[in-house]
Amino acid sequence: MAATATPIGEHLRQWRQRRRLSQLAFALQADVSQRHLSCLESGKAAPSREMVLRLAEQLQVPLRERNAMLVAAGYAPLYAERPLDDPALAPVRQAVQQVLQAHEPWPALAIDRHWQLVAANRMLPLLLAGVGSGLMAPPVNVLRLSLHPDGLAPRILNYRAWRAHLLERLRQQAGGTGDPVLAALLQELQALPSPASVEAAAPGPVDDPEPGGIAMPLRLSTPVGPLSLLSTTTVFGTPRDITLAELALEAFYPADETTAQRLRRLAEPGRTPL
Repeated sequence: MAATATPIGEHLRQWRQRRRLSQLAFALQADVSQRHLSCLESGKAAPSREMVLRLAEQLQVPLRERNAMLVAAGYAPLYAERPLDDPALAPVRQAVQQVLQAHEPWPALAIDRHWQLVAANRMLPLLLAGVGSGLMAPPVNVLRLSLHPDGLAPRILNYRAWRAHLLERLRQQAGGTGDPVLAALLQELQALPSPASVEAAAPGPVDDPEPGGIAMPLRLSTPVGPLSLLSTTTVFGTPRDITLAELALEAFYPADETTAQRLRRLAEPGRTPL
């Protein structure tokens, strides 16, 4: 309800500035006159429902915030928000689980907009054994789990580089969405101390991105040997439900054949958590 107190013109201005667009550039992009856009932002003109949706689409506003913009303009919300266990989302849950299971023996997980764990394949628990019990209490935040000294951080061989990569990714997401929860999470993670092993070690080549590298790998120490993993993110195309729009699948792939062999060993039947 707090979001509805903000006038629609202020919503438009904030999102335009968040996308680093001048009024003229955005007017040209949205195919409206700069004068009309200026009147909308100042409150001198009221947008139609179609105009709100059109401008929100051009600004790539998340569905949750599009609802807030519609309400601020005096219209009913358009996009539904249902919990993932809602019967209407049963096909989504099934599809997510199929994708995660099909990715084995590589690790994969699903997260919501705040990086909270929603689902995972059986490989993830095999890599998370031994982390602090408090970090595993639902809802599990995978970024906190990665960077906390009681989490995976002591086992991340390229911790400094991986931390910088995650924080920059979170910084861009928080800035692009304006989500205060993500902004607070960023502050929390920035304040976390480094593991004692990292503090004691001098920075080395592993702490810097590889020159010419195609992606930032996660290098993780395990009893079966070091793993080098590359990650990809998958989202649903053209979602019409807020929960679905905010769902992302994080899939990890072996960066080398040695890692692939070790993950296959880890996936063998009867294997207990590390």
